[in-house]
Amino acid sequence: MRKLIVSRTTNSPEVHFDPEAGRFEISGESRPPNVPAFYDEIIGWVNDFSRQVSGSGERRDPIEFNLDFNYFNSSSAKYILDLCKKIAALRSSGENARIRWHYESDDNDMLEVGREMSRMARIPFDYVQKEVGDSKE
Repeated sequence: MRKLIVSRTTNSPEVHFDPEAGRFEISGESRPPNVPAFYDEIIGWVNDFSRQVSGSGERRDPIEFNLDFNYFNSSSAKYILDLCKKIAALRSSGENARIRWHYESDDNDMLEVGREMSRMARIPFDYVQKEVGDSKE
């Protein structure tokens, strides 16, 4: 399975999906000029990955998706929720998939958004509190 690596810009997050290394991470700010085009590639990759691991019967390591946003706009929120639902479907298929939702200790809004996404996607999140300034900027 190919890696999906997208460099961070001032408007879009870094994406680092590397199945061999077991690294699945999106981090940064999400307000790309063309939100559907940006997230369609990510969701398509997760669909391909899901088909591969669900059909193989061999992968049993936990599949941890780290979502570490410091901001995302409402257009991005819809696609982030869609991504969470895809991960929830992977989990429902029997894979040990989970979402780790990162938020800064003083950002209760981001924590609440994570709780709401968890509820809507029907997958429990692990919440990772980070100290202010720990962001990978």
